[in-house]
Amino acid sequence: MPRSTRELQELLDIEDLDVNLFRGRQPSTSLQRVFGGQVAAQALIAASRTAPDKTVHSLHSYFLRPGDTAVPIIYDVENLRDGRSFATRRVTGRQHGRPIYTLTANFQVEEEGLEHQDAMPEVGAPEAGFSLPDILRARGVSDAMRDWEEEWAALDVRYLGNTAVGGVSEDGERPSRAQVWVKTEGELGDDPLEHVAAFTYASDMTLISAALVPYGLTTASPGMQVASLDHTIWFHRPFRADEWWLYDQHSPAAVGGRGLVLARVFSQEGELVATVAQEGLIRKHPTS
Repeated sequence: MPRSTRELQELLDIEDLDVNLFRGRQPSTSLQRVFGGQVAAQALIAASRTAPDKTVHSLHSYFLRPGDTAVPIIYDVENLRDGRSFATRRVTGRQHGRPIYTLTANFQVEEEGLEHQDAMPEVGAPEAGFSLPDILRARGVSDAMRDWEEEWAALDVRYLGNTAVGGVSEDGERPSRAQVWVKTEGELGDDPLEHVAAFTYASDMTLISAALVPYGLTTASPGMQVASLDHTIWFHRPFRADEWWLYDQHSPAAVGGRGLVLARVFSQEGELVATVAQEGLIRKHPTS
């Protein structure tokens, strides 16, 4: 996985093969399957390149099969609609002749309109949070620490806490809540699509963990089988992914081996810049 912002930018710079046909490279990784944020971000870039006069405002997607990290991903973009204000694209990511991921994205010409938003919750500054490498180091998880440095160092993540271990207060209606500050490790360019894609990449990283908060479990707990099933993002305002954004996550329900997580994304200035939803597989198998 990308170990720096530069490597992340290279990973997201997909190759044009033909009209509406693209190829996404794979990073050097020890992961057994393609990271969901990677395929979502690459598919979004493929769709965006076919709608250059509009800006993405939403995407809805499904992870169909585990991706093979040893071969590139082919992204086939279907033009569903081109209107004066909106455009819609459907993208299928394929490997070995089979679909592994599907995305529908909607694009809009920028316009003025009515505006309101949720208030940003009161939280500590990024500097008050714990970096994930620090948490892993404190727990003595050497393998996980090495994996972070080799796989995820393109991102700077500061964990504020959750409603189980503290750091995040319960509001009575949301007992399963977690908050983190996130940004890329280094500076990105000025292309808004680069920031949208980098955010999409990072947005898949911590969501499922919020569904495990009430049980004192993590995605690495013994017996846990975890996988992203679908992923949705609504983009409200432009923002920079290389500046801190708050991921205010909560899980309203878990049932049938699946956990649903919703997240509000705020800039440090308090603007609600995006909303994310994901349902993930959270099976707990008995351990000996």
